[in-house]
Amino acid sequence: MAYPPLRQPRLADVITERLEAMILEGSLQPGQKLPPERELAERFSVSRPSLREAIQKLSARGLLISRQGGGTFVSKELNSGYSDPLLEMLSRHGEFHLDLLEFRDAMEGISAYYAALRSTPTDKALLIRRFEELEACFQGHDPVEEAKADAAFHLAIAEAAHNVLLLHTIRGIFHLLERSIADNLAHLFERPEARPQLMLQHRALLDAILEGRAEDARARAHEHLVFVEEGLLEMERAETRAQRALRRAQRVPGTRRDGDA
Repeated sequence: MAYPPLRQPRLADVITERLEAMILEGSLQPGQKLPPERELAERFSVSRPSLREAIQKLSARGLLISRQGGGTFVSKELNSGYSDPLLEMLSRHGEFHLDLLEFRDAMEGISAYYAALRSTPTDKALLIRRFEELEACFQGHDPVEEAKADAAFHLAIAEAAHNVLLLHTIRGIFHLLERSIADNLAHLFERPEARPQLMLQHRALLDAILEGRAEDARARAHEHLVFVEEGLLEMERAETRAQRALRRAQRVPGTRRDGDA
């Protein structure tokens, strides 16, 4: 029985697949500039024409953007899993903040679990650096900067999990995550004892990942988000009580309700 000859893959196709894999795994990130063509060809040990053909293919797919005289960049559009109109709409409706916390609980718990199992020395060094940046922002008492550092810390955990679907899902809501954390911190600034507790929770989460305690890492992520959720719910209950008291205080003197003596 005769077998059809095996087709050797074209070199440009191999380079295309490799670059796509680097984008998926986060080695090449949205907005990042690719090394110069000569350097990249040397890294892959390929000819510049084959590399150029691969870049053209990825540009046609919308993954890379080439700028005349400015180089080639990974498309920033890959970072916008949620469109700006949806982002704005979600941010205007406070009742969806708890939905986001529940979503984060699921995604970040499993990210922490796999980060504890799979993180490399390079991943761990980045996690420590992101935690130190968060700690520095915590001392500054600026909710916006602290929120950015907080979101970057959680994104680093997703990167350390080495699961491309988890990574791109969390990266897709990164800006929504930043805004949600900023809102949460603004509320928690009203409870001075709450924010140091958040830092202790981040520290415990980091330690569990660095020490490879996967189940504990997932539990620490869950504990952290439940603490935030309970804090927000208590704030809402306090606001409701204050509004009720204000309505009672504004009641016209001498009026009677049904059932009053």
